[in-house]
Amino acid sequence: MNKMLLIGAAVMVAVVTVSAADVKENWEKNCTKCHGADGKGDTKMGKKLEIKDFTDAKYQASMKDEEMLKAMKDGVKDGEKVRMKAVEGLSDDDMKALVKFVRDFKK
Repeated sequence: MNKMLLIGAAVMVAVVTVSAADVKENWEKNCTKCHGADGKGDTKMGKKLEIKDFTDAKYQASMKDEEMLKAMKDGVKDGEKVRMKAVEGLSDDDMKALVKFVRDFKK
């Protein structure tokens, strides 16, 4: 019985590790060009679009999780100008994981 618990625990750790790797990979693939690897928006495109700093606790407090999810699903427009394209190929769970990933940037 203890052996089964150990195997179950090992599988859970593997799933969590894979999940953490997936969210980082999704961030790098979909977000870093503008938001930067560190979430500060200190990239060429981030500066051009005046991207907000996700490490700023005050800015983080102004964002709701639902707003971030909507931005990923629908994109962000400023009038007719697209500021952020909708993220494609990610499940709702992947997007929720990205929201948590962004929350972890807060200092």
